[in-house]
Amino acid sequence: MFHGSLVALVTPMRQDGAVDYDCMRQLIDWHVAEGTGALVIAGTTGESPTLDKTEHIEVIAAAVEFAAGRIPVIAGTGSNSTSQTVELSQAVGKYPIAGYLVVTPYYNKPTQRGLIEHFRAVADAVDQPVMLYNVPGRTAADLLPDTVAVLAEHTRIFGIKEATGDVSRVDKLRDLCGEEFGLYSGDDPTARAFMLRGGQGVVSVTANVAPAQMAAMCRAAVAGDSMLAAELDEKLTALHRDLFVEANPIPVKWALERMGRIGGQIRLPLTRLEEAHRAPVEAALRHAGLL
Repeated sequence: MFHGSLVALVTPMRQDGAVDYDCMRQLIDWHVAEGTGALVIAGTTGESPTLDKTEHIEVIAAAVEFAAGRIPVIAGTGSNSTSQTVELSQAVGKYPIAGYLVVTPYYNKPTQRGLIEHFRAVADAVDQPVMLYNVPGRTAADLLPDTVAVLAEHTRIFGIKEATGDVSRVDKLRDLCGEEFGLYSGDDPTARAFMLRGGQGVVSVTANVAPAQMAAMCRAAVAGDSMLAAELDEKLTALHRDLFVEANPIPVKWALERMGRIGGQIRLPLTRLEEAHRAPVEAALRHAGLL
């Protein structure tokens, strides 16, 4: 099982819009050196909706190659089509990934029964473990705790990225799913509280810019050291907030560009961070000691 800070890695891009694989290699080396617990590749933060199938597979394959066994790679393969999710998951399953992150189908608003059948179909079709991903603010589908409990019975469904921001769900999910089921926050502002309540880690946007700091805070929170976790998280609070001043990953890609880590390209329909929002993001980087 994964623990601590799992980065939802951005997909760096060149001026012409193509994936910048040299930059990706450098980012992965940095995360290995800084203590990040795992890489989540081609999720929402990685602009998966704008990657075509070939690119999607290539990005995951490249991440596995660059990680070279030093850090686990979790492949984002979810979509709002069960058959497409299965097809993509099987296509990347030939690489030595540590598992899949599969988001609830978005826009088409399935019922809880539909969600159960969707995730079971994916888990039945693959060999590697599956992490559920619940982010109703983006998908308009809420994977309820009772539904998660049903899915937790599947041998290949090992945990959930819970991005509602409702830390009380930790208690409900733990009671329903047992101690062995992995609970990961998907909401940086409430991640510390989530882990102190019994979560094993966070799939983090903030970790893109502050990998060492997030890793340290997560270690303290998972260990139950609330005072140290709060002290470490204080430096990150502004980042947790201001990296979402526009739709993710717009602010975090600008922040990484400001830090000199990537170029500033982002694919339509997303656009570069508006001028009015750059000062607060820069201030948050400075508060964290990153500039």
